[in-house]
Amino acid sequence: MSTPVLLIGDIGGTNARFALAAAKGESFSQELTLACADYETAEDAMADYLSTTGTASPAVICLAVAGPVINQSVRFTNNHWSINARELNERFPAAHIRLLNDFEAIAYSLPQLAGDDLVTIGLKQEKLRVKDEFTVAVLGPGTGLGVAGLLARGGHHYAVVSEGGHVGFAPENQMQFEVLRKLRERFERVSDERLLCGPGLENIYWAIRRIHGQRGGRKKAVEIFRAAFDNSDIHATEALNLFYEALGQAAGNIALSLGAHDGVYIGGGILKRYPDLLKTSAFRSGFENKGRYRSLMENIPTMLITHSQPGLLGASHTAGRMYRALD
Repeated sequence: MSTPVLLIGDIGGTNARFALAAAKGESFSQELTLACADYETAEDAMADYLSTTGTASPAVICLAVAGPVINQSVRFTNNHWSINARELNERFPAAHIRLLNDFEAIAYSLPQLAGDDLVTIGLKQEKLRVKDEFTVAVLGPGTGLGVAGLLARGGHHYAVVSEGGHVGFAPENQMQFEVLRKLRERFERVSDERLLCGPGLENIYWAIRRIHGQRGGRKKAVEIFRAAFDNSDIHATEALNLFYEALGQAAGNIALSLGAHDGVYIGGGILKRYPDLLKTSAFRSGFENKGRYRSLMENIPTMLITHSQPGLLGASHTAGRMYRALD
């Protein structure tokens, strides 16, 4: 029998990453990254991937997409693509198709992560794979702030899809109140995502400079990290400290909201570049600072995801499950 083709993808605003998932287990191969701007449609990009890899028509297509999936369709905010499962099926009629939110896919990857894929921030966590029941959460600052949860019950995993990055920002100290006040000059509503992502760090830096009476001098997120890392800009250091502390507060809020007592994972592309900064930051103190619930928070593990493609790993899990259901 020929090997079944399980096409998976992790599609963001700039890049689309495609790979082939194994029919058994949770793994993938032949990973290839394509620029969304180079293709008129997602279908064209997928067809080019299949042609480049010399792959036959897929039996399963599972795509993790950066945006809310409504009735198995998504419209991207940061590129010109939209994907609809029904229309995709017209292009690939032999395929069974599933669209996942990108953090839903990352949630499904969590039990598959090995020791080298994680950095402990705070308490060390028991491996999820060996636990019959658990409730965990994942959040990740990247271009935006993604949030999801994962439950294990009765031998099955269930992702909790969320737009929790868009809850309102709740300051917990005077400097955070001042930053919120400055950001309200620019935004009608200030959500967690206005602070806790790449552009959000830039917003914090802008606000802190204005609080200190400074104008201009905008920096990109990577420049703020670099300036804080080499101690060349006191405002960058202050902005990054506030960023980590507020991220910990948001992670703690998510843990309480979802009942994620078995752990909170931190994903996204920003933080894994500087794991030591996260370790020594105020993230964990912000996470634990929940008043009467401090003792509960102190016993919830937090981990940084360092796996290069957790979205593809989660999509491979779902694609394999879809294929096995066809037997």
